[in-house]
Amino acid sequence: MRRGDRLFEIIEILRRARGPISGQSIGAELGVTKRTIYRDIAALMAQGVPIEGEAGVGYILEAGFHMPPLMLTSDEIEAAILGAQWVRTRGEPEMALAAEKLLSKIETVSPSRFQTSFVEPTTSVAPVDAQQEPLSAARVRQAIRGRFKIAVTYRDGSGAVTERILWPILLGYRDAGRIIAAWCELRQGFRYFRMERIVAGEVLDTKIPRRMDLLRSEWDAAMTAERLRYRTSEKD
Repeated sequence: MRRGDRLFEIIEILRRARGPISGQSIGAELGVTKRTIYRDIAALMAQGVPIEGEAGVGYILEAGFHMPPLMLTSDEIEAAILGAQWVRTRGEPEMALAAEKLLSKIETVSPSRFQTSFVEPTTSVAPVDAQQEPLSAARVRQAIRGRFKIAVTYRDGSGAVTERILWPILLGYRDAGRIIAAWCELRQGFRYFRMERIVAGEVLDTKIPRRMDLLRSEWDAAMTAERLRYRTSEKD
């Protein structure tokens, strides 16, 4: 790997990291020694890249640092095209339009040698039939961002209909339909709700009385425990 490419990869590794990452860990990912990483990071800092930390402690990249989009590789561009194709065929109209706009922006700033990737992409995604959803996915996303509760009339797999107040956490996209991960006030627990089973729904003006990061951490812990119980029961 050329040094210039390695410097770029170091920045990408730091960007992905959730916390300080050691020079040894970066070197292991790139196949070089930690001393090489120390020199490379020193060079990046000398060029004005906002990296904080030191050898033996770890490094982090200051939030808000942006790399020029022209440094995208052919694989990265094709990954973006594939992702946009998926969203266009499975996302609600607002997300489908956003995918189109994203591709247009990437195409505008991409080198000329990559332009054929947009005209004749090497990937494709099979279309699916759109699901009818009384509560739009766009409204659910707005509720999550604004930390608002959602009221729904929900029909479960057995056909029973209940009234629920949900604290939406995440909106999951699948090949067929979407699901809401939420805290359910009726069941006093975390549940998944299939959008196509929502008979009626509305976003309330009532705020979720929890910080979203804490709620997501609790949801993640609950789902991890549930998966563990499932694996244990399978062994039994």
